[in-house]
Amino acid sequence: MDYVRWQSRASTEAPILVMALEGLFDIAGAATDAIDHLVEQSDAKSRLATIDPEAFYDFTQQRPTVAVTSSGERELSWPANDAYELTMPSSGPSVIALAGIEPHLRWRTFSEAIAHIALESGARLVVTLGAMAGLAPHTRALGVVGSASDAALAQRLGLGKPSYEGPTGLVGALHVHLHEVGLAVISLRVSVPHYVTQAPNAEATRSLLARLELVTGVDTGHRDFDAPAREWRARVDEAVASDSDMQRYVAQLEAQVDSATDLLPSGEDIAAELQAWLRDNPDSNS
Repeated sequence: MDYVRWQSRASTEAPILVMALEGLFDIAGAATDAIDHLVEQSDAKSRLATIDPEAFYDFTQQRPTVAVTSSGERELSWPANDAYELTMPSSGPSVIALAGIEPHLRWRTFSEAIAHIALESGARLVVTLGAMAGLAPHTRALGVVGSASDAALAQRLGLGKPSYEGPTGLVGALHVHLHEVGLAVISLRVSVPHYVTQAPNAEATRSLLARLELVTGVDTGHRDFDAPAREWRARVDEAVASDSDMQRYVAQLEAQVDSATDLLPSGEDIAAELQAWLRDNPDSNS
């Protein structure tokens, strides 16, 4: 793959690649913040590869940045899509984490680059994280919708199957390509209150990390966001309290959420099912 620049190779087989891309499906930066947190709280990290940005971006829209280093030299930074091998705090296999920026051009080739990184790193499962504006009240834990491309995996983990039909974005094209090359794909998408989409959103990031941990058993450190999430909610509470119309609207959203049911198996059960699926599908990317 011409566009993938390898710095090193995975030291062990890493069956899970977790990724998020800044752009349309990263409202409030919640998904890329989740990946950044995984990298920061890992016990060890090694950069495996980066995707050359030259073919994928309109640099008049996604401009490179220039900075002056401590030695006085000017340094240019281009849009980055970097993959890291992570050793997580708990025992278990390593994880590949990739955070980047949704490309403007050549979606098919970009999807091939992501698949190449996953396959060369020994991954059998790709988990994409996303955040979308939705009818979610800020006063409740933000819901995360999950789906899986593999029917057996979806059934085991209590996830849905992708059902959307119509015009799609980069993430939709990526999911189809990964499935075509034999990689299972799980999509986790948090619903961000549409009336407060500014970044950062600690509550949305915490919700994504908690659901990722529930599904995969990977220690995500989501409780690090407990205090920032309370502070975020308090700030929004203060803003809503000054507007009676918003108070009534939030109450309506609360009623909708409180009447819904989301019956999930326990975290231990779900993680055990995923490990069983990985054992039962040792050659799913061949």
